[in-house]
Amino acid sequence: MNLGVKALQEGLPEGAWSVDADIIAPQLTEWRDKYFGHTPIMLTPRNTSEVAQAVKLCALHGLKIVPQGGNTGLVGGQIPMGEVLLSLRKMTAVQSVNPTNNSIIIEAGATLRSLQEAADKAGRKFPLSLASEGSCTVGGVLSTNAGGVHVLKYGTTKDLVFGVEAVLADGRIFNGLTDLRKDNTGYDLNRLFLGAEGTLGIITMASLKLFPKPRHVQRAMVGLKTPQDALAILGLASGNPALAMFEVMPAIGMDLVTAHIEGQRYPFAGPHSWFALIDWEVESEAAGIGLAESVLGDALEKGLAQDVIIAQSGSQAAQLLALRENMSAGQKFLGGSVKLDITVPIFDIPDFLKKADTAILKAVPGARPVAFGHFGDGNIHYNIGRPEAMETDAFLARWDELSDIAFDVVESFGGSISAEHGIGIMKKDDLAARANVVKLSLLKAVKNALDPDNIMNPRVLI
Repeated sequence: MNLGVKALQEGLPEGAWSVDADIIAPQLTEWRDKYFGHTPIMLTPRNTSEVAQAVKLCALHGLKIVPQGGNTGLVGGQIPMGEVLLSLRKMTAVQSVNPTNNSIIIEAGATLRSLQEAADKAGRKFPLSLASEGSCTVGGVLSTNAGGVHVLKYGTTKDLVFGVEAVLADGRIFNGLTDLRKDNTGYDLNRLFLGAEGTLGIITMASLKLFPKPRHVQRAMVGLKTPQDALAILGLASGNPALAMFEVMPAIGMDLVTAHIEGQRYPFAGPHSWFALIDWEVESEAAGIGLAESVLGDALEKGLAQDVIIAQSGSQAAQLLALRENMSAGQKFLGGSVKLDITVPIFDIPDFLKKADTAILKAVPGARPVAFGHFGDGNIHYNIGRPEAMETDAFLARWDELSDIAFDVVESFGGSISAEHGIGIMKKDDLAARANVVKLSLLKAVKNALDPDNIMNPRVLI
């Protein structure tokens, strides 16, 4: 290892690497404090050529690599455990924006927010939106195929990509950058890198799709009794193509956010068991308010909605969204939480929640399930808070047991154990045990073809 590290220091320009423990330390812990890593050296290349040179040197000396973007991953895939850490944080440039073709080319280390801002400056919209958008990076969201709150209208990250540039395990550069909307020249190799979690190569740049900016976004929040009512309201709202977001949150999640996150206030006069947050993208404020009043007025008349807030200003809309965006942060105050990211068919969500809660509470009486998220596309963040009377370490020691219980319920509905966070380290064994045998063999075949020496993120996915 020392010879390899020395080769990296000698073969890369000054400023493209560091062995300073204080500089490296923040990159070795994920934000939930679940994974803690170590590395002999952190590489911080400033362009694709330096990434390629770094990978060539690692391959030559048998060094494994863990690529990292904004270190916001939730399954441990970005934390090195002795491997070389390769951070893309210095590669942040916007290479070009083409409003006519609605496309943008941007480096992988740029934050999602900077991408959104570059699109906005050009009079366009990049629709991917995540709570971590101020720190997560383009390469990270592509490598995990992130979803976010607008999937029901715009799709997941892979639906927003024309092509990528990536450095392969032997240091060669794959140039798939294009803004062509039609190209039937063989396999779509670009998509191999989307959701691959850095196991096939390091994404260094991407050509992404932009969209016209909506003239007005109308937001509303609804107080509900049950997830079944939320499903019925989704049915009413889905009748209009303007629907862009449909998120659902439970009372326990709302209570945690409003009690512990500074500046967050409960928006309704009375209590509710569940809440739906809805966006419509429309031509004008009047059209938005009219649409919200029509759909949600119908929901009130049918007894599906208990109370409704229709945002009357941008600041009020932002306040409502902040309640949803702080849902994960609020759960830190449960004192220990098992966090799962699953998807089931949309119409099965209420039954999944009932069945999963029953199974979890049978195994751990007093556990506090917190299920929230992207109701509109079937993706639920199913988190399980520790019982108040149980020690945190004792509860978290049952993480795998509780995951298995929840995943069994997911499978009974034909769902997926990973919706948008990826597999990483956390769910690697679950994938191996539960994936279709043919699918798993094909995943391994692709990995062996592109990275036969298992240099790229070697402990992740498969």
